Parts: sequence; C-alpha cells; structure tokens
Amino acid sequence: MSADLVWSSAMDLQVKLINDGFAQGYASPEKPALPPVSVWKNMGFGVTAEPIGIVYNKHLVPPAQVPRTHAALETWLRKNARALTGRVTTFDPARSNVGYLYLSEDLAITRDTRSLLEAIAATEPVLSRTSEPMLRGVAEGRQAIAYNVIGSYAVERARTDPRIGVAFLQDYTIVTSRIAFIAREAAHPAAAKLFLDFLLSREGQSLLAKRSLWPVRTDVAARRLPSSQARPIRVGPQLLVNLDRVKRQRFLRDWTAILATGAQQ
Repeated sequence: MSADLVWSSAMDLQVKLINDGFAQGYASPEKPALPPVSVWKNMGFGVTAEPIGIVYNKHLVPPAQVPRTHAALETWLRKNARALTGRVTTFDPARSNVGYLYLSEDLAITRDTRSLLEAIAATEPVLSRTSEPMLRGVAEGRQAIAYNVIGSYAVERARTDPRIGVAFLQDYTIVTSRIAFIAREAAHPAAAKLFLDFLLSREGQSLLAKRSLWPVRTDVAARRLPSSQARPIRVGPQLLVNLDRVKRQRFLRDWTAILATGAQQ
C-alpha cells in the first residue's frame, strides 16, 4: 500500500525517493507558472518558497540591536559570548536532517560560515532536533536567539506571540521548499494529480500564503524576499550530494570539533 502524494520539507530525502524510482511523472498544467528551480523531471515539485531566518526574544535583544547580516551576527555573538552562554539555539545537524541541509547550504554559499559556527559554538548553544523547542525557548526567554529557523513556523508563531521577532539576514537568506511528488504506486493517481494541481494553483498558493507558507508562484500576492537576497535551494539531483555517507561523516566530525573548541574558549 502506498500514499498517493508525498509532500515533505526534507528536500534531499524527497529527491532521493524520486531518484530511486518511487515517483511517477506528471506534466502539471500549473508548471509554466513555476520557477524552473522548483521542478525536477516533471516528478518533484517545490510547492513553497520558505526563507530560513533568525528568531529573537524582543526583551533580551532589542530590535535595533538585531544583526542583519551573517557577518554582523558573528560579530555580535563574539562580543556578547559570555552573556550569551547557553542562550543561543540552533538545529543539531547530527539529529536533524534539515539542520544538516541548512548548514551545508551555508557552507556552500560562503567560507565565512565556519567562522560563524565557531562563534555560535563559543556560546555553548542549545541544539535541537525540531523547530518547536527553539521557538518555545526563545519565547520563554531561556534562549535569546535562534539561528537557521524555518521561517514559515517562526512568522506564524510571531503572529500570536509578541515576545518573539523574526529576521531574514540581508546578505543572503536560504529559501527552502516543501517538495511534493505523486507516488509511483499511487492507488488514486488521478486524485493525486488534482490535489497537486490545486497546491500549485493560484488559489492553493494563496491559501498556503495565509498560513505563512510563502508561495513559490510569483503571480500570487504575498510577502517575498528581494531576488538579490534570496538563495533558493534548487529541486534537483545536487541535493543527493548531502546524502553521501562520507561527506556527512566528514561534516559531522568537523562540527563536533568546532563545538569542542568553542566550549573551551
């Protein structure tokens, strides 16, 4: 028995399933309205364009002091390392697949990421497997700031929780997508195609936008980042590189070394 449509934010795992033959092709009539980076082989469709940002406690970090670039974030962390000990949180890439993906993208974008990670490590960060503990920790004041938080969850939370603020770093912001595909063994392929078309339609994208799931379509009225700031992760086979066992082991070995060095500072 198989699901008809598979939809997940784990971009690299979705691409692996498609690459391994678990998806069927479908030329959705909505495809012409989608950015080329969001479709792969008429099988994988990026449905959203969700930025990855920082979340901060407004009482602990006044909005005027919130870093606006990665370099500014590193400087701020180093300047306040003692006061921020145990007050910074981020994904644990050893336990979180998306956390590993985001840090890998950071490192691919700029070599300066390692220096930023060293600054984070010096604060003895609280590492999390999911977004919710990070958002809750910042809201309750146990942490002052969270790095690489999924923007859709953060923005939606900030709507009803005045204690937290959300910022997207202006030098670059990773933009991720929830990839959907129709299962090869779908029991109801016609229904799956109709639902996928709806998700990608202007109506479906507008409904997603109302819940802070930013639309991938550019012809839908919604908040979006300037093109000079956004760094969308392409839906495609390059995501399989992150799943290479040797690469992941090397990354986690370096990450563990950075954490250990930071704790000694």
